[in-house]
Amino acid sequence: MIYAVECSIAEPAVEAEWNDFYSRVKLPALISVPGFRTSQRFRALGGDGPLYLALHTIDGADVLTSAEYRDKGGGNFARWQPHIVEWRRNVYDSAAPAPAVSGNQWLAVCDNAAPFAQAGIAATALHAVALDRLPAARWLAVLDQDQARLVSGTAIRLYAPMGDRLVSAPASTTAH
Repeated sequence: MIYAVECSIAEPAVEAEWNDFYSRVKLPALISVPGFRTSQRFRALGGDGPLYLALHTIDGADVLTSAEYRDKGGGNFARWQPHIVEWRRNVYDSAAPAPAVSGNQWLAVCDNAAPFAQAGIAATALHAVALDRLPAARWLAVLDQDQARLVSGTAIRLYAPMGDRLVSAPASTTAH
């Protein structure tokens, strides 16, 4: 499953500090929670809606109700709450993990498949199964520079990665 968190920060004076906290403290804490497999943050390159997007591959929606998630991930940003606007959280059913997007690629996101089909780009369909469930469906694709030009001016929103995708450490095994 893919856990998506979207938001904007209403107060520009705290935005750099917020980004530092989220990328250097929050994401590493989340990826250490059992059931979190990957995490990566993105910043929209324009368009309407939340500026920031974080995608996490999780084992299931129940991970978000665990004590460890509450301690390490959920709710550990009360200091930032007054500055967060356009906040949405969704869990999407997906056969594939959240895509890894490198520095020379963009994440393309749309609430319907038609713009991808019109541009001849294959996209992965996601369907909301928990939390806000809005939007109910999303399509994702990782685009290179040439593909990004194809979708310019369409309903597809492009996001730049704000760092490498984090991957959880494999579960340790103890020999007896």
